[in-house]
Amino acid sequence: MNSPILRMLGIEKDFNGVKALDEVSIEVERGKVHGICGENGAGKSTLMKVLSGVYPHGSYDGRIEFEGEEATFRSINDSEAVGIVIIHQELALSPYLSIAENIFLGNENSKRGVIDWNKTNLEASSLLARVGLDENPATKVLELGVGKQQLVEIAKALSKRVKLLILDEPTAALNDEDSDHLLDLIEHLRGQGITCIIISHKLKEIRRIADTVTVIRDGKTIETIDMHGPDATQARIIRSMVGRDLNSMFPPREPKIGAEILRVEDWTVYHPVDTARKVVDNASFTVRAGEVVGFAGLMGAGRTELAMSLFGRSYGTNISGRVYKNGEEISVRTVDEAIRNGIAYATEDRKKYGLNLIGDITVNVSAAALATLAKYGVIDRHREYKVAESYRTRMNIKAPTVSAITGKLSGGNQQKVVLSKWIFAGPDILFLDEPTRGIDVGAKYEIYGIINELAAAGKAVVVISSELPELLGISDRIYAISDGRITGEVAGVDATQESLMHYMTAGKD
Repeated sequence: MNSPILRMLGIEKDFNGVKALDEVSIEVERGKVHGICGENGAGKSTLMKVLSGVYPHGSYDGRIEFEGEEATFRSINDSEAVGIVIIHQELALSPYLSIAENIFLGNENSKRGVIDWNKTNLEASSLLARVGLDENPATKVLELGVGKQQLVEIAKALSKRVKLLILDEPTAALNDEDSDHLLDLIEHLRGQGITCIIISHKLKEIRRIADTVTVIRDGKTIETIDMHGPDATQARIIRSMVGRDLNSMFPPREPKIGAEILRVEDWTVYHPVDTARKVVDNASFTVRAGEVVGFAGLMGAGRTELAMSLFGRSYGTNISGRVYKNGEEISVRTVDEAIRNGIAYATEDRKKYGLNLIGDITVNVSAAALATLAKYGVIDRHREYKVAESYRTRMNIKAPTVSAITGKLSGGNQQKVVLSKWIFAGPDILFLDEPTRGIDVGAKYEIYGIINELAAAGKAVVVISSELPELLGISDRIYAISDGRITGEVAGVDATQESLMHYMTAGKD
């Protein structure tokens, strides 16, 4: 067995009397990939912030040993100086700087205060080659997709002579191809002797890449699993994460499907900048009361663009087509019109578009239906509070009060606030775009339960998801979209990943 490169012993951390970490201990072997799993709010990111010096020595109890020496990091610069580099889920790149400038930002190749650009670009090219990214180092980061930006972050870490690389939800925003490439790179780095800690909710990826997994629940270490052992199953990890067996990943449901609520005919949308390019091409579909309809497609297929354009033309230009509700044609030319006609859209990017992160739960829950809480233009704050409190209880939002700042909630609880906002608006048709992205299996199960409740109440629910097992588990019907065109429609009971992928790649080379 290799000697451990890292030991964290009895780590305790609290915030205003609330214990976030309670006697957490982990040991990471040198040159291995160590997974850390747990539900949102379990303490995973807090533990990594303790390790990397974001929470400095003295602000927590316990002991950290790195390469056999006690570590007393007082800043992130201290941890990076010994070779510990953390890449957060929210990438810390400057979009208007070049790849090379980002890689060496704060660590410039300079002499007498003058940057040596030739050396900078040459070394950046070498680092990009190591991570398998074929880009000119002078390219601005804003011109790169999220997958390539993730690789730039890793190249930046390598420039700091990283010994322990920490990746927090590295594939959360990546498509399958970019995720596979990133996991291949992690395996390659392991072969070079670089130790990695990976935090992920995607258990399939954890099982593929990790040598060892530590599960944290409610701020405590539950167990550490040898992933090469015979009992290293997904079911065991889930049981440790949530404290119970999930006999099914999806709650049971008996569909009670009624009459058609929504019909979209010949919907066409052009790109808002490249106005000659069709993003949605003559799409037609229907959704009925009490029905959950899934939309499957590869990244860039047009699923989000379709939903956003229907929600008050929030995306696109030169939009044409017809929308019918209960057999009557309706107008959805503005967001206000869409909401008044009973349409809601929960965005895939809850942090950027779905929530006021510096506002509390109350402000967010009431945001889409303030008019219902106002009299003569004045909001009834007492009633607003009572509404928010009722949703906190109903949706099992884990927060002490509705005065909690939304940006400080876990991802799963933030998603419940987004859903609360739109449910309170009283829609008949809900578009849920990647509703479980970046949240753990326990919170996913709760979100699926909420979707079932909405359908049982007679709502028409459209779910856009990049996870085919999710669509297969919750949908009554599934549409596949490719290059902006709806290429197939399959009943949920008949659908398979293979059949959906066939339609999703229709027209692809």
